[in-house]
Amino acid sequence: MTKYRKRELEDVVVHALSTMPVVVVTGLRQVGKSTLLLNEKSLRKRKYVTLDDFAQLQAAREAPESFIKQQTPITIDEVQRCPELLFAIKRSVDQDRSPGRFLLSGSANFSLLKGISETLAGRAIYLTLSPFSLRELRRHSSKRPFLLEFIKSPALPASHSGTTSPIEYADVLMGGMPPVCLKQSKDPLLWFQGYEQTYLERDIRALSQVADLISFRNLFKLAAFRTGQILKISELARDAKLNVATTSRYLNLLETSFVVQRIFPYLGNRASRLIKSPKIYFSDSGLACYLTGVEDLDSTQNMALKGALIETFIAQNLMAILGAHMPRSQLYFWSIQGRHEVDFVIDIGHDVLAVEVKASTHWQARDLAGLRAFLKSTPHCRAAILAYNGTHSVRLGERLWALPLRLLLS
Repeated sequence: MTKYRKRELEDVVVHALSTMPVVVVTGLRQVGKSTLLLNEKSLRKRKYVTLDDFAQLQAAREAPESFIKQQTPITIDEVQRCPELLFAIKRSVDQDRSPGRFLLSGSANFSLLKGISETLAGRAIYLTLSPFSLRELRRHSSKRPFLLEFIKSPALPASHSGTTSPIEYADVLMGGMPPVCLKQSKDPLLWFQGYEQTYLERDIRALSQVADLISFRNLFKLAAFRTGQILKISELARDAKLNVATTSRYLNLLETSFVVQRIFPYLGNRASRLIKSPKIYFSDSGLACYLTGVEDLDSTQNMALKGALIETFIAQNLMAILGAHMPRSQLYFWSIQGRHEVDFVIDIGHDVLAVEVKASTHWQARDLAGLRAFLKSTPHCRAAILAYNGTHSVRLGERLWALPLRLLLS
């Protein structure tokens, strides 16, 4: 049995339980939510039930009020399978708002689920468990992330030797799903195949009435080829041979089940961010590689796809770090009329940090154009980083750095 690895979200969950009556841990199917709930030391004393157990599910559906009265504090896994239970929890919390009463887990974004998005409003905090990050895989999660220190004070740590090893392509291909990245499965491709089938046949049918799973599967794979790109729904609909309304609904299902995430553009007018086209990212680079048929990034002829998959891996790791250590931060991208672009903008309220990802081991002066333009237009930007897959850290000028990808994610 694989030894349990501490997840960075653990401390956030424990702190939230000391404050809120309901804490909801959500995330991609099989990302490790149940393992976290059962293995985190301070959570082990809670009563644990899973609605994957048919008997428990039936009991919850038939008598939700009685079900939640059996014992508190209680942890209920796969709670999205019984929406009736959420209404019973709402009524119970309205009578007793003591912190830590309910710890819920599910493979769906409750804030996007029609019919229950407002059920626990003001009563719960939602936390998303990301796929394993490089920090977690290397058991570095007890150390403070480099990114946090750099945002606070843009400088290299005194302990930094000046060189860092590159990101390995194998890390991108594996992604962060526990059975694959922890090498619990002897055949990752077979595991991903089974994951795809389970997702389509169980999760999607549970979330919505999708009459044509073949069309949905086709769009699922076409979306993977667009990871890291600006989402153009009309083009995706054309390629999938679906109308725009159906394509939008299917994309919403992918987002509701955490398979994809949208990152919106960073603009001066905050309200206008939501009316511009977002970028789409798969939540796990390993799943994106599987769906696009990429088994070896070294020999991949499609350089744009290779760069997008590596960028997806970086996004996956950034979201894990920010979600656990800076939950109030937001991740954006920046693009000005196709002239300049920055892959990631980390907004921490009063300051921002710009990150441009370069998949190669070397960079050129022209790779800095987007970062320089962003610095010029954004005086409150703390620093701009060209994150490349090399080994050396270099300060290039005021607020401008070239840093190895692995250092950025350490």
